[in-house]
Amino acid sequence: MSGNFTQRGNISIIDKYTKTEIILNHVDLVVELPYQYATQSADYFAKGAIEILKNLKCDYICFGSESGDINTITNQKENKNIKQNLKKGLSYPKALNQIDTPNDILGACYLREIKKQKANIKPYIIKRTNDYHETNNKNKISSATSIRNALYQGKNIKHNVPKETYKALKLGLPSKEMQFSFLKYKIITEDIKRYEGVDEGLENRIKEKINQSTNINELILEIKSKRYTYNRISRMLCHIYTGYTKEDHQNNKDKNFIRILGLNEKGKQIIKEAKKDSQIPIITRTDKQNQNLLKIEKQIDSSYLLLTTNKVKQKTEEINKKNHPIN
Repeated sequence: MSGNFTQRGNISIIDKYTKTEIILNHVDLVVELPYQYATQSADYFAKGAIEILKNLKCDYICFGSESGDINTITNQKENKNIKQNLKKGLSYPKALNQIDTPNDILGACYLREIKKQKANIKPYIIKRTNDYHETNNKNKISSATSIRNALYQGKNIKHNVPKETYKALKLGLPSKEMQFSFLKYKIITEDIKRYEGVDEGLENRIKEKINQSTNINELILEIKSKRYTYNRISRMLCHIYTGYTKEDHQNNKDKNFIRILGLNEKGKQIIKEAKKDSQIPIITRTDKQNQNLLKIEKQIDSSYLLLTTNKVKQKTEEINKKNHPIN
């Protein structure tokens, strides 16, 4: 799973350790996708994810899909809208990101990476039956967007999430207002061209629009264009906030590793088998050998904790002191 920031560049509503505790009620092993993959476009997200699954010797990958059809997903390259975007001069990853079927796109990237990495992994597809763009909670299955919106509006979402999730939310939400304040200060005072995702010339537009915006959503909408999608700008602002530079990305973009957040007895056996011939490091605790690999993750987590409640800070500190996966 993604850690404290998501693929769309959003703050994770629940911190990664609490998410791990919830998930361990249902699975054997929880692994964190490193920040350099988790907060990038679908093609790069898939590259990191498949490499981890391959080294864990996973047999299947399961993902949601708008179409629910393997042929439709496989033939994403034949999508008329993608072809039009390619003719406009966009790269294939950027052309993909313009299309409004994000689950099918990510699925296509998974399939491409399985083939590219020669991974013995079979896809299992679940068709999405709800609208992930919806902003209300009237339907039986609510979208993550609508739940997040309701939470920050102070609405009761007790009947829209599992009991264990609702309990976890009592730890408190990360502050979007505080994030925007930190972000605004950095944009005004720093040379933001050095941050990942800030293309040449775009920094001027960001600096121009920052004082016209009162929150991150307004800023994204002010910057958004045909070339720069909402999610792409959101990820870019996430990198500015967390201090993730272009140099950081160049140094870490191909340094994948398996960070174990939580596991049970069966999970321990999975890791024991994977360690025999994994081509990437498997990390269960922080030590001198892996400190360099985890340097970025530590920086990202520190950025996240600036926005959280004292309860989350205290819990994170206790887990970090124990220095072993949750079990």
